Amino acid sequence: MLSGEIIEPDWPAPGNVRAVCTTRKGGVSQRPFDSFNLAGHVGDESRRVQENRECLIDALRLPAPPDWLDQRHGRVAVCIDKGAPSFPADAAISRRPGRVCAVLTADCLPVLVCDEDGSCVAAIHAGWRGLAAGVIEAAIDTLSPDGRRLLAWLGPAIGPAAYEIDAPVRERLLAGDAEAGAAFAATRLGHWTVDLYELARRRLRKAGITDIFGGAFCTYTDSGRFYSHRRDGQCGRMASLIWLVG
Repeated sequence: MLSGEIIEPDWPAPGNVRAVCTTRKGGVSQRPFDSFNLAGHVGDESRRVQENRECLIDALRLPAPPDWLDQRHGRVAVCIDKGAPSFPADAAISRRPGRVCAVLTADCLPVLVCDEDGSCVAAIHAGWRGLAAGVIEAAIDTLSPDGRRLLAWLGPAIGPAAYEIDAPVRERLLAGDAEAGAAFAATRLGHWTVDLYELARRRLRKAGITDIFGGAFCTYTDSGRFYSHRRDGQCGRMASLIWLVG
């Protein structure tokens, strides 16, 4: 059912690292969630979400069901090696083969990270609120406190030409990175477009990650492949997953 309907990162990850991002294609959900919605909190029928999740596990031959997070656009990063946390979090980290890190998105930026030795992985949910809160930095601090070399892949998010924000959002984003002005382009009075990819790259580089890949998608304009909350309002969610194999 998922044949040809997933995106595999084009990055030089170690051989024991597996990573994929789903699209909206290949599932059983009906409009407006058509068709491979993996989120249980958006109003879709629970039985259809469960069927899509079971298909994901089977089609990708996952070693275990993903540890789905209760995402809240914050900066909490957690290790899931003993299971998903009972509290909200927006980044999942694992150092144990067989645990599947996952984040759900529909315009927000998914960031997948691994180290060059293939000993740890992370999935980060980084919309504008998460970026402003420092979720990338929190995840990297938790993933690699010893400063080992990391690689990052930026998955499907709303593109810079389609994402307009107002002055309060711009101010919050600049508060954590005052030199990020080039990521914004003025549109109408008091509004700018913003490049989430560039903001994420800047924060990754400041955190010591220079090997950064991906970042050429736009969920808003590519309606055939991706969900977009800004475009459609009520819609499904894609999943970006990363795990270690033994």
